[in-house]
Amino acid sequence: MNLITYPDRDLLMMSLADRIASELGQALRMAGRASLCVPGGTTPGPVFKTLAEVDLAWGDVAVFLNDERWVGEDNPRSNTRLLKETLLQSKASAAKLIPLFNGASTPEDGIPDLTDALLPHLPITVLLLGMGADMHTASLFPDGDNLTVALSADAPPLMAMRAPNAGEPRITLTAPVLKAALHCHVLITGDEKRAALERAATLPEDHAPIATVLKSATIHWAA
Repeated sequence: MNLITYPDRDLLMMSLADRIASELGQALRMAGRASLCVPGGTTPGPVFKTLAEVDLAWGDVAVFLNDERWVGEDNPRSNTRLLKETLLQSKASAAKLIPLFNGASTPEDGIPDLTDALLPHLPITVLLLGMGADMHTASLFPDGDNLTVALSADAPPLMAMRAPNAGEPRITLTAPVLKAALHCHVLITGDEKRAALERAATLPEDHAPIATVLKSATIHWAA
């Protein structure tokens, strides 16, 4: 685990945005295409707003979420809605959004079409993850109903997930997809998350799903 500690959150967000932009730019120059996979929630908002103003060939970048609540964009809990309001603005509005929600009645019903759209953009070029205080990442919750399968080496790219504290049913990328990312970053802030991260490093993946990426990830933390 590579942990970078920043003196304040502003520097963290600026430095992480610069790092992601650099890695995307390198991939675009070498391969002519790149993919960026990001979390929902409000914590990465400053990173997204900085990235949105960066001069990149955004039209050749596929952007998709780590996970999504199974709700439409008219719902305030939609991660896709938040992503469009933060990252997919200004210069980054040219990026290609790969959806993780398609209006099917359940995540299970929607997964086949969503998987077909996602596969051409794997492996992930740059993966940015968050982590909950319960040590979940994406929608890989410690008490998730499909966690064991989602952590397995032969898991499909996308799976449905339900958990007591998850609220709505979710759709999530699985461990093999996360582990295969070319560049992996985890963004956390605050003492509670730092303590949870240190616990996760000592626990099995089914107790601390974030542990599935800790060997390859760079962790970015500020109080």
